[in-house]
Amino acid sequence: MTMQTNTDQQKPGSEGVATGGGRGGAATTMSTSVKQKSKSRSSCWLLQRRQLDNISIVFAEMIATAMLMFLGCMGCVQNAVIINSNFQGSLNFGFVVLICIQCFGCVCGAHLNPAVTLAQYIYNMISLPMALAYFVAQMVGAFIGYGLLKAVLPDSAIYSSDTPNGVCITALNSTLTSWQGVTVEFLITCVLIAICCGVWDPRNAKNTDSVAVRFGLAISCLSLTAGQLTGASMNPARSFAPAVWNGAWENHWIYWVGPMAGALVSSLIYKYVFRSREADDLENEETTLSTKRNSEADLA
Repeated sequence: MTMQTNTDQQKPGSEGVATGGGRGGAATTMSTSVKQKSKSRSSCWLLQRRQLDNISIVFAEMIATAMLMFLGCMGCVQNAVIINSNFQGSLNFGFVVLICIQCFGCVCGAHLNPAVTLAQYIYNMISLPMALAYFVAQMVGAFIGYGLLKAVLPDSAIYSSDTPNGVCITALNSTLTSWQGVTVEFLITCVLIAICCGVWDPRNAKNTDSVAVRFGLAISCLSLTAGQLTGASMNPARSFAPAVWNGAWENHWIYWVGPMAGALVSSLIYKYVFRSREADDLENEETTLSTKRNSEADLA
């Protein structure tokens, strides 16, 4: 009887230990589940934030390109009442680029130009999907910007004896052949992209305080140099929008082949000939450390 009683007395103790272990396991499972849900919500929030950031970047690029077309082409209006010149138009476009970069450079980089986007993709600074998104934003923005210009200006400002096909149409000088024109566009775009690559070079990372001014003056210089020969487009989107709105497609291929080929060649040369390998290694290390810090912060 005594042994039986002791055995019976031990059962509740044994049962209590088993029950306690079960509750502890359940609590651990619940804690793990809560952590997983919390981590899942955090990942979803981070994904949504990145998506919103990308949308903001693309939207800013579209607005910046629309601003380039609206203000830049408005400064090229010329008729019997409004006096204009290549010098004035070149300065105007340079100042407009300055404004666009100052406003949106911190948001999207203010490429304003598919050739610049191509160069940045070759330079490993942007992914292919984002480069395509930039391209769409630039084309849509240019179309909107020029359309807005036609909406607010009278026809006498858009079409005149000086601009019979429409204001801001990039046309080839009658003394040049098509291949001379495409060569001019190729070379001046090479210069523009070399400037971009110099700005993107890691060795020049500390000298970005006046990038907007530098680019603005560079655009003005190149426009003054080649403006009377080809219109100094250097930008397929800038030539495409006026051509669409006015149906002026003569020699239009020049303003795609020249700038895009110039961007391709210039960015490849700078990347593989002039860019420092030590700077690349340092930049990769900094990127890796930054990625690790962000991952640790996300996990925390």
